[in-house]
Amino acid sequence: MSGKSFYNINSEVGNLEAVLLHRPGKELERLTPQYLEELLFDDIPWLGRMQEEHDMFADVLRKNGCKVYYYEKLLEEILQDDVIRNKLIQEVSLFSGINRLKEKDAILDHLFSRTSADLAEIMIAGLHKNEISYREDSRSLSYYISDDYPFYINPLPNLYFTRDPGAIIGKGISINSMKTSARNRETMILSYINSYQKDLHCDETPEWYDYHQQDSIEGGDILVLSRKVVVIGCSARTSAEAIEKIAETLINSNNTIEEVLVIQIPFKRAYMHLDTVFTMLDRDKFTIFPGIERDLKVFSLKKSEGKSGGLKISPGKDLSTSLSASLKLDSVMIIPSGGGDKITAAREQWNDSTNTLAIAPGTVVTYRRNSASNESLRKHGVKVVEIEGSELVRGRGGPRCMSMPLRRKDID
Repeated sequence: MSGKSFYNINSEVGNLEAVLLHRPGKELERLTPQYLEELLFDDIPWLGRMQEEHDMFADVLRKNGCKVYYYEKLLEEILQDDVIRNKLIQEVSLFSGINRLKEKDAILDHLFSRTSADLAEIMIAGLHKNEISYREDSRSLSYYISDDYPFYINPLPNLYFTRDPGAIIGKGISINSMKTSARNRETMILSYINSYQKDLHCDETPEWYDYHQQDSIEGGDILVLSRKVVVIGCSARTSAEAIEKIAETLINSNNTIEEVLVIQIPFKRAYMHLDTVFTMLDRDKFTIFPGIERDLKVFSLKKSEGKSGGLKISPGKDLSTSLSASLKLDSVMIIPSGGGDKITAAREQWNDSTNTLAIAPGTVVTYRRNSASNESLRKHGVKVVEIEGSELVRGRGGPRCMSMPLRRKDID
C-alpha cells in the first residue's frame, strides 16, 4: 500500500473498525511450572477453553462492526515471500543465540524447510530441542551440560495480549521495546508485519518508536485520549526515558498531538500497566481501581517555547483536574471499580475489572465475572458487553490487553 495509511486511532472510544488479535495456541501448552516466572505467567491455563473464550471475544468484536486480523495469519502471509522468510529466520536465529551453537546448521535447515504456516507457528510457539534431528556427533557439549532448558526458540505465551508490542497513535505506529526479554520477539514480528503485510503497510506511515531502542515502553501504558492528547503510564514496564523520547517524537513531528499526559503508577507487578488500573469508557468517563489515586503522580509534557525540540514538563494537580484540562472539559467522571467497595474492588481487580475495551463511545467489553464493577458501570450510563474469561484471565489481562486497535472511527 502506498499513500494513505490504513491506521487511524484518534481516541480510546471511537467505534472500533479494525483490530489485531492473536488466538492462543500451542505456545500456551509449553508452559510448565518451573518456567512460569520466566515466561511471565502465574498459572497454567487450559488451552481448549481459552480458545473458546477468545473466539467468543472475537465474535463480539465482529458483531459490533470490527474487522479482526490475526497475528499468526498475517505472519504466515508475509513468510510466503522467500526474502522476508530468510531475513526473519536470520534475525530470530541471532536473537535466540542459535548462531553460536554447534547445532546451528541443523536448526537452520529445519527452519528453512518448513512451510509458511509451520514456520509462523514456530515463530510464536517456539522450537523445542526434540524437534531437531541431527547426528549425535554434531551435538555440542553445551547441549548436554550447560542447562536443561528445552527450547532453542522460546515460546511466546503472552502474545495473546496484543496490546503491548505496539500502539497506533493517529496515523502512525509505535513498535515498542519490551521490558522483558521473554516478549522481545513479539515486537520483532510486529515490525515485520507492519513493514511487509500488504493490507497494513504504507510507505507514509510514521513510526513513533522502534523496538531496537533500549528504553522500554509497552502498549498497556499508552492511551490515546484525543487527536491532541496521549496518556502514557510510567510503570514497572514503561520507563520515564522512553516516555520522553516518544513524546518528543509525537509533539515535534508533523502530527496533531500537542500534549503527552504522564501518569506515574506504583512500580509493582500487580499494577503492571496503566490499563490494569485505569481505562477510558466514554468521552468524559473513566474507570479506576479505587485507592490508587493517592499513589498517582501526573505530569504534562508539551512543546517548549524556548528550547528547540525540547519539552516543557509541568506537574499536574491531580488526575481528574489534569484530564479535564487536557480534554478541555468542565469535568470528567471517574468510576471506581468494584462499586467502590475495597474488598470487592481488590478481588475483581485480580480479574482485570478495570481493563475495559471501548468498542464505541460509552460501550465497553469486560469479563462477565466482574459483576460488581460491571453493574457500577451500567449505573453510570455505560453499556457493558460481557465475555467469558475464566481461562483468558489466567495470564493477568483483560479485553483491552488482548486487543491492538488498528482503526477507530473519529469522534466529534
